[in-house]
Amino acid sequence: MTPEGDPDPEFGCAGDPAALLPNYQGVVFAEAQPGYLAGIVAASITESDVIGAIGGASFIPPVVNYIAGYENGAKSVNPEIEVVTAFVSDDLNKAFNDPAGGQAFAEQFMQQNPELDVLFQVAGKTGNGVLQAACDADIYAIGVDVDQHESTPETAECTVTSAEKKLSNAVMQAIERVADGTAVGGIVLNDASNEGIGLSPFYQFEELITPETQQAIDDAFEAMAAGELDPNPAP
Repeated sequence: MTPEGDPDPEFGCAGDPAALLPNYQGVVFAEAQPGYLAGIVAASITESDVIGAIGGASFIPPVVNYIAGYENGAKSVNPEIEVVTAFVSDDLNKAFNDPAGGQAFAEQFMQQNPELDVLFQVAGKTGNGVLQAACDADIYAIGVDVDQHESTPETAECTVTSAEKKLSNAVMQAIERVADGTAVGGIVLNDASNEGIGLSPFYQFEELITPETQQAIDDAFEAMAAGELDPNPAP
């Protein structure tokens, strides 16, 4: 597979990879979609109209997709909103496995953008430090991949929601395909159409989510599920 999740054109065996590996299911996610929903939330709760995102590494497609969706979702609420972004490092260990480094990076990022009041992390364990920096600065944070209010309880106090890959749904559906005999080799995309993505609950921040914001989230989810909304259109 390529880093983008597509069949590798240099694959050494001739033939269709799905036929050669009939028991292999490549489970991938449309990261721009939950990023878009997170952007709607961020744009709806900011008071300064300056929101941010910190990614681990700029050459990792899912990271870029999350952040692109986030920016587009925010601008669907407020076209004039300022979305500031940065990437931690091209060194993958620093980018995704260094909470202390992530906290220091986020602290500097916030110093450079003092009006920032919502921060989205897309940097794995390094991003856990980003969440901590957001909590320490008393601004709102948004987690990634899983429900970080639950998985990273030390920063639950400022984590409004998380842009989720619905991993349990993806695994359950994969098992069901095997059980009912419909499983075939190849790539399986998890997105809004099969409830493969979404937002985590808002927990103590529920009061921040107005009926208008919830309607915007619901409308965007339904439009993405129907294929009517591209969260990361080509320029």
